[in-house]
Amino acid sequence: MALDKPYLDLPGTIIFDAEQSRKGYWLNQFCMSLMKADNRARFKADERAYLDEWPMTEEQKQAVLARDLNWCMRTGGNIYFLAKIGATDGLSFQQMAGSMTGMTEEEYREMMIKGGRSPEGNRYLGEEGDAQPHRQPQGAAGKNKD
Repeated sequence: MALDKPYLDLPGTIIFDAEQSRKGYWLNQFCMSLMKADNRARFKADERAYLDEWPMTEEQKQAVLARDLNWCMRTGGNIYFLAKIGATDGLSFQQMAGSMTGMTEEEYREMMIKGGRSPEGNRYLGEEGDAQPHRQPQGAAGKNKD
């Protein structure tokens, strides 16, 4: 019997629970492999070939190749492991977090300096806050996508 998961109703939030951990095991192991310089070099030399060495799903591999961290998280990635991909690409955690909201680094920084997103309208799915799925991504960087 599945456990009741009321937290699945939080907009813009993926909880890394036991189910997500099982789903993303190999994705997260791949990310941890990037802690070694020789693995980072191999990955950067031929990303697809390196990913194919891991028993990840094709969807997980495509999410990594697209550098879509939200997609990676939906397929079981843990942000603390996924940060290894950003570091391999020379990105700061702030740049990565901004990309997850469609914001530029500057927009993301300004939002956080002002206290982050308001909880108003963002407590559960169906409200009208800026974290709701139909408002994502909300930053200028997200609006520039094809």
